[in-house]
Amino acid sequence: MEIGVPKEIKPQESRVGLTPAAVAELVGRGHKVLVQSQAGSAIGFRDADYQAAGALIVADADTLFGACELIVKVKEPQAQERAWLTPEHCLFTYLHLAADRQQTEDLLNSGALCIAYETVSDAQGGLPLLAPMSEVAGRMAIQAGAHCLETPQGGRGVLLGGVPGVPAGRVTILGAGVVGSQALAMAVGLGADVSVLDTRIEALRRLDAQYGNRIHTLYASRDAVEKRVLGADLVIGAVLIPGAAAPKLIDADLVRRMLPGSVLVDVAIDQGGCAQTSRPTTHDAPTYVVDEVVHYCVSNMPGAVARTATLALNNATLPFVIELAEKGCKRALQENPRLRDGLNLARGCVTHPGVAEAHGLACHRAEEVLAQS
Repeated sequence: MEIGVPKEIKPQESRVGLTPAAVAELVGRGHKVLVQSQAGSAIGFRDADYQAAGALIVADADTLFGACELIVKVKEPQAQERAWLTPEHCLFTYLHLAADRQQTEDLLNSGALCIAYETVSDAQGGLPLLAPMSEVAGRMAIQAGAHCLETPQGGRGVLLGGVPGVPAGRVTILGAGVVGSQALAMAVGLGADVSVLDTRIEALRRLDAQYGNRIHTLYASRDAVEKRVLGADLVIGAVLIPGAAAPKLIDADLVRRMLPGSVLVDVAIDQGGCAQTSRPTTHDAPTYVVDEVVHYCVSNMPGAVARTATLALNNATLPFVIELAEKGCKRALQENPRLRDGLNLARGCVTHPGVAEAHGLACHRAEEVLAQS
C-alpha cells in the first residue's frame, strides 16, 4: 500500500504521523511510504532520517495526497487538506468531529473513509489511541494551570504547593479518566490540595485506594461540582464522552461566581469544552479572561511537547497502521471491530453515533456502509 505522511499545517503543530522507525517497519513489510519534506524536522526527525528508513520524500502535500491511499496524520485535516480527499482515500488521524460542523460536512462530501484515533477502542472498552495524548495533556494541564495562576499571567498569585505556613493551592479536577488521573498525579506531586469528581464510583474508588487521604474524591453531582469549582484556584476540565460533544458542567453563571484570578484549563476543548465560556485557543495566544477567570483552552496541548507526544502516539497507532496496510483499509475495518469503532465517516455517511447526535445527522451502521462500498 502507498501511505502518505503530510506535514501538519495546524498552527503551532509540530507532531508527525509516523516516525522514521515506524516508516522502517512499514517499508520492511513491503509498503511504500511518502513523507512530505520537513514533516518531522521541528522535532529532530530529518528528511535524511526518513530516507534512511526507506521513505520517499515529496515536496508538497498535494502530490502526496494524490499518490497515496492511506493518509496518516496527527491533527484534523485543515480546509486545504480536506479539499484533496476523495473516495479513494482512507484518513487516519484525530478528528474530534462532534465539535466541528464544517469539517464534518467537508469530509462527508469527500467520500473518504475517515477513522478517528479518539474513538478506536480496545477489548476492555478503553481508547488506546486517545490515551497517550490524554496522558500528555493531563500532565500538561497542571503545568499550564500553575503558570496561569501566576500574577503576571492574570492569575491569583497562588503557588500550588504552598510553602510552610501557607496553604497549598486548591485544584478541582472534573473527570477521573486518563486526563484526570494524570492531572491528579501531577497536582499531588506538587503538594496541591486536590479534589477529583466523577460519576463513576469505581474510578473514584481506584483513585482513593491509590492516594488515600492525600486527595478528596467526590461523586460529580451538580451541587458537588458547583461547590468545588467555586472554591478552587485551578479547575481542570477532563470530561469525555467518546466521539460526542463534552457535557457543559460549568455554565456562565458559575464562571461569574468563581474566585477572581482563578484558572480554568479545559482539556475537553477538542470536543467543545466542558464550560459554556470555553472556546478554542492556540499556543500563540493560549489564554483569555472571562469574568476575571483565566481560561486556557488550547486545542492541541500535546503539540507543545511534540517529540514526546509523537513517540507516544506512534507506539499506539503503528499496529493499526500496519493492519490497514496489510489487509487494505476496507477489509481491516470489516474484520476488526475495535478499529471499526474508529470509523466516524464513510462514503458520505456518518457512522459514529456521537458525531451523528452532535450534528443532528442520520447514523448508519458501519458494517452496512462498508459492505455497499
